[in-house]
Amino acid sequence: MRIIPAIDIIEGKCVRLTKGDYKTKKIYNENPLEVAKEFEAAGIEYLHVVDLDGAKASQIINYKVLEQIATKTSLKIDFGGGLKSDKDLEIAFNSGANQITGGSIAVKNKPVFESWITKFGAEKIILGADFYPDNSGGKIATNGWQEESTLELIPFISGYQQKGIQYVICTDISKDGMLQGPSFEVYKNILAEVKPLKLIASGGISTFDEIPKLAELGCEGVIIGKAIYENKISLKQLENYIVNG
Repeated sequence: MRIIPAIDIIEGKCVRLTKGDYKTKKIYNENPLEVAKEFEAAGIEYLHVVDLDGAKASQIINYKVLEQIATKTSLKIDFGGGLKSDKDLEIAFNSGANQITGGSIAVKNKPVFESWITKFGAEKIILGADFYPDNSGGKIATNGWQEESTLELIPFISGYQQKGIQYVICTDISKDGMLQGPSFEVYKNILAEVKPLKLIASGGISTFDEIPKLAELGCEGVIIGKAIYENKISLKQLENYIVNG
């Protein structure tokens, strides 16, 4: 399973939010490149970068940070946050993104998102499935998690898998930044119902022990944010996991 640390960016700085609320912003480093280099030094190969300013503005904003990390490290970066047009994607890819993640656009403008799968290739496009849990398994949220849709989580993922999507980042918003553990049951249900799928777990990772459990479920990757920044999971632990499995 791939280990994918997260760098969220506001005004060029590395921050974390709780449950996507901008009022909870905590700055961890003024220089995201420094953080990315620390990850690379620990043997990490992948990075999840979210342009939170872009998510608010509905267009790419922090592409210069992306470019800096891409040119000064060898990390394979997936980039998301406010990507709405072909031009946004071209800027992201030209700035060094290996993949892009589309969330709100996949809900609000299906034809555009589907055209990206065709134009750029399924290997390059990740579906962002951010959800609020409910009795049905979850409802998809959009616009930086400010809006809840009526779309159910598993049918939403399944529909796009049938359109060619391979990679899905699935985030339980109720757990994001809470350090209370990920949604094991939800991921188990998704993987049982949607095959084949490269599911990337996100939200709530709090201890190292959760990582092998997600691997056992069949998750293709895991995104880890606050647990690293708050020293709940050390880079040394991640380095050993990458080396030894």
